[in-house]
Amino acid sequence: MRGIFLLAGLFLAVPAFAQSNAALQERLKAIGSDPVALRAAVDGGKKVTFFCANCHGEDGISKTPDVPNLAGQNPAYLLEQIRKFGSGERKDQFMQGLIKVLKDEERLQVAHYYASMPVPPSKSNPALAAQGKVLFEKLCVRCHGDKARGDELYPRLAGQKVPYLQVTIQRYRDGTGIRNNQLMAIATSTLKNDDITAIANYLTQLP
Repeated sequence: MRGIFLLAGLFLAVPAFAQSNAALQERLKAIGSDPVALRAAVDGGKKVTFFCANCHGEDGISKTPDVPNLAGQNPAYLLEQIRKFGSGERKDQFMQGLIKVLKDEERLQVAHYYASMPVPPSKSNPALAAQGKVLFEKLCVRCHGDKARGDELYPRLAGQKVPYLQVTIQRYRDGTGIRNNQLMAIATSTLKNDDITAIANYLTQLP
């Protein structure tokens, strides 16, 4: 009997948890539509992200080639990824530990701060970028957009560093378990390493 009550409690908790996520996203939008509240959130986010700067940079431009830029991402996308790390849906022991200490309001501030930061394009091999453009338009543009800037559901890829893009795309293609997404697995399944390098060169030079 006790087990039945425990299961019932778990099932009842699921809608409440989902509602909490939806409420945070609504709060995020409300802040974004209020210039004064947005400015305060961005200022707050700059302070909160001091512990992120060692890897992702103070302005959201990563300091190491295999760490993603957070600058310029859609705030709703960022907030969802923060949630996933906090819940363990995305696996990274270091990130999970850091995210768990953030309060809801701080998560909102972090998302708005990084979203407000500009992303400078990086240099690339022009010949490879031209090849990558063709592949990107064939396989990726439907979700990530024609300028690779993403949206609420899909990440911005424009301006990311080549090594990070290469490793991430390979993980989706190879089914390593570090990155799991059925659409990405299908889209990348036929790519050779040279194709991935070409796509990365195209994306990194986009503003």
